[in-house]
Amino acid sequence: MADSDRHSLASPTSMLLNLGHAMDHWVIAIFLYTVSVIAGVWGTDWKELTPYAFGASFMFGAGSIVSGKLGDQWGRRVMMIIFFAGLGASCLVIALCQTPWQIGLALTLMGAFASIYHPVGIPMLVQKADKPGFVIGVNGLVGNLGIAAGASVSVMLATRFGWQAAYVLPGVVCLVAAVLFAMLVPAEEEAPSKRKGKTLDLPPATMARVFLIMTCTALSGSIVFNFTTNGNGEMLKAGVAALANDPWLLGVTLFGVFAIASLAQLVVGALIDRYPLKTIYLPVVLCQIPLFVLASYSSGWALVAATTAFMVFVFGAIPFTDAMIVRYIDDRLRSRVTGMRLAIGFGGSSLVTALIGPGVKAAGFPTLLLVLAVVAAFSLLALSFLPDERKAMAAAQAMKPAE
Repeated sequence: MADSDRHSLASPTSMLLNLGHAMDHWVIAIFLYTVSVIAGVWGTDWKELTPYAFGASFMFGAGSIVSGKLGDQWGRRVMMIIFFAGLGASCLVIALCQTPWQIGLALTLMGAFASIYHPVGIPMLVQKADKPGFVIGVNGLVGNLGIAAGASVSVMLATRFGWQAAYVLPGVVCLVAAVLFAMLVPAEEEAPSKRKGKTLDLPPATMARVFLIMTCTALSGSIVFNFTTNGNGEMLKAGVAALANDPWLLGVTLFGVFAIASLAQLVVGALIDRYPLKTIYLPVVLCQIPLFVLASYSSGWALVAATTAFMVFVFGAIPFTDAMIVRYIDDRLRSRVTGMRLAIGFGGSSLVTALIGPGVKAAGFPTLLLVLAVVAAFSLLALSFLPDERKAMAAAQAMKPAE
């Protein structure tokens, strides 16, 4: 396959990289959407089991530092093969677990392999893209469909064939993908860290400002993302009587919510290629605030509608951090920078995943939704300081020595 077409959406490389995003989010979502089934089998309350997901969420973030460094130094292709193989094998290990501590340790191992995708797969996908915003949007759409599958297909498999089946199916898919990636994706000419730089060096003050804003929004955005993607199932069961006793209807509803919301990323991705990030990012985050408040006062099918509405803007916000990295960071460093922002965002917000059960038990979903509105307001404040990248690039161009 010619190097020039490696990143067309229909190429094997792009298709497998997008599949990787779907599988990454699918596998991460399984536990908290099947935890009620597991709790029933093990004779405990689902609220008591959610803390055992801490290790997976923590490693998903913290492991990204190592994954990003290795992606830049070893090359991204070999890391993606390790990602698929490790994720698939760890899924099969989870299916063999028989106690909470066993599944907690196995989930932590799975989180370590899951940490590879975002700092390695996304930079690999956009490194030759003419319209990186749209590429990121498509990739985000596929990733969110993975969440939809994790939330719906996993519930259906768990209730019909046992919770282990929810891990076996994606585990086999990942192992097959590892083989296909090794066979179909061409070797890289050199590791990213050894390539020549292709972007302008921005003033240190501008870079520090961007990185601080990226850090703040990564943390707050990850809190919102983790709570909504992992907690929506139990929230809808608690607020919609028809869903509480019908796992199949719950699965279909969750798939519909996530699938509809995922389409926002295509729109946002296309806009990113045409307009300054700040112009689009601020309204997207602003809309989250009243919708979280509305959902906190909703019940029944109105809660489903409110959940769909706020998820549109939660998913719509996802492409921006990756777009910031593409705009401001040279490809030689993108995996490492992505790894650092994921470690900060998901490492800190991993507590959210662990505390969903105890938090609901202590305060209830309506209160936690109001907390998310406050977190979104913090993101909005941080984003108000984001510089206009066009002016920043123009300043950097003016400072560049004449050749």
